[in-house]
Amino acid sequence: MRGVWHTERVKSAEEELMAVVPPGSLMRKAAFGVATHALRLLQGRRRVTLLVGAGNNGGDALWAGYFLRRRGVAVSAVLLSPEKAHVEGLAAFRRAGGRIVNDVGTPDLVIDGIVGLSARGPLRPAAAELVASVRAPILAVDLPSGIDPDTGEIAGPHVQAHTTITFGCLKPVHALADCGDVHLVDIGLRPSDPDFVLLDRADVAWPVPGPPDDKYTQGVTGVAAGSATYPGAAVLSTGAAVLATSGMVRYAGPAADAIRARWPETICTGSITDAGRVQAWVVGPGMGTGSSSADVLRFVLDAGVPVIADADAITLLASHSELWDARDPDAPLVLTPHDREFERLAGPVGADRVAAARKAAQRFNAVVLLKGHRTVVAAPDGRALVNSATSSWPATAGSGDVLSGIIGALLAAGVDPFLAAGYAAYAHVLAAELAAEGAPVPSSGLMEAIPAAIRSIRRT
Repeated sequence: MRGVWHTERVKSAEEELMAVVPPGSLMRKAAFGVATHALRLLQGRRRVTLLVGAGNNGGDALWAGYFLRRRGVAVSAVLLSPEKAHVEGLAAFRRAGGRIVNDVGTPDLVIDGIVGLSARGPLRPAAAELVASVRAPILAVDLPSGIDPDTGEIAGPHVQAHTTITFGCLKPVHALADCGDVHLVDIGLRPSDPDFVLLDRADVAWPVPGPPDDKYTQGVTGVAAGSATYPGAAVLSTGAAVLATSGMVRYAGPAADAIRARWPETICTGSITDAGRVQAWVVGPGMGTGSSSADVLRFVLDAGVPVIADADAITLLASHSELWDARDPDAPLVLTPHDREFERLAGPVGADRVAAARKAAQRFNAVVLLKGHRTVVAAPDGRALVNSATSSWPATAGSGDVLSGIIGALLAAGVDPFLAAGYAAYAHVLAAELAAEGAPVPSSGLMEAIPAAIRSIRRT
């Protein structure tokens, strides 16, 4: 897992490191990394413009310009605050033959050194006008200027980076906003435990049966979903649970005939009380919010097994506080709201998605998976992870139903609920990519790509 650290902790670690290394050495090391990546992006082309703000971020850009000049690159710099430009960096840049100019010009690459980790809010008008004139790829120093470094919030004009070079460790902006291709330059920074993590494919340990296993030890997933109006939600959730390596899936609800027709291996019943024993429940997708659905949710919450509550189940929990009283306090609960469902349940998400999910997880003593292009998973014990979608293919009707079935299968297999939500989010995105192959795909196609996603994960 890759760690992510909030900026105040990063700055404290930088100060500790700067106290024991020669003055200016960290900036030059960071700038050399920027220059190295700039040369790769240039691919033999020779014109670069620096956008230089005040302070250390501008200093990084100026020193990068110095190193590029020493490699024969024609480098110009636009100083947004000439009187506040980094003194040593500007002197080195000028010694190397760098030019100070008033406009971007027509470079092959632009290096964004406008603001750094201390900045908040969108670009100011002069900087925004300058950035709007850029017609070349932008390489951002530490982060794209104008994006909040701790939340990834975009509240106005900002830099759209092709590539971002950051130093020492990843910051929240790199996980929560579009920073282009992010590359990490090691400058010797060693902060302590991260604030949250990013999953890589090698981190996803998918449970698969071994020689001693049977359908029961592999995990029996129960699905309480669908209605006469929305039988498809039940078909998708159930199918996802089947394909995500459940040993057995039991379905209870009004879509039993549709489930039997599509997934004959599923044990189906029309009533939740006749479903039989399961090791985890999926409840909510397409179920409706009437009194009978509330009774189903009450039964599932009291069953003494892990529960993943999605869609209509979240709406019921938000509008009927007495349903929480039915919950077995010893049974794990995973809640999977999108932003509007989250607002009904816990209030507005706000700019800091990680903080919002963490607060809700502690409030409800549940794992909270906050859906979005960058999905946040938070546990009651404070753990958090972010899974970034590499495309928008999962943004389609029924996609959440598929995700709920995958989580249910992992819960039934005994995976830690926090990791089950994270693994499922990762596999869900991967399945969407494999199914799409560059073109839109419905949720049924995403669901059918689950086995290919799991195979890809296990080959890592």
